[in-house]
Amino acid sequence: MSREITIEKARPEHLREIVAVINAGATSARRGREYERWQDYSPAFDALRAAPEADIYVALNGDGEVVGTFQIHFLKGIAFQGRPRVELESVHVRLDQRGTGIGRLMLDKAEELARQADACLLQLTSNREREGAHHFYKRLGYDQSHLGYKKMLV
Repeated sequence: MSREITIEKARPEHLREIVAVINAGATSARRGREYERWQDYSPAFDALRAAPEADIYVALNGDGEVVGTFQIHFLKGIAFQGRPRVELESVHVRLDQRGTGIGRLMLDKAEELARQADACLLQLTSNREREGAHHFYKRLGYDQSHLGYKKMLV
């Protein structure tokens, strides 16, 4: 399966499927706060694509369908002699494609991009409800090193 998968920067024609994939995986705080009108996500999608410090990627199957997505952000800082750190957000694989290697391919791509930017580390957060994802990240060498907090403003 993973041989048919390509990882590339998302384009406007992918937005409808991206929204469907991330909304299908919504947990706790996002559940019930997202909506089906994918067009309403266009301004955020365009801003993300235009930002020099961020981007959004998709995993496409052989038919060109979006089967996964992730957002990547390059953060500036003082620690590690000013080397950037990379934050991954909205890492999602389409529900019917989980367990096929797509997530690994996406995280491999993210790591490749981070290394190209001479980043000191790659970090992500995962909702505490997503225990399967936690095991997956640990298998790929991610350490659960911090305790995170969020304050919802919407």
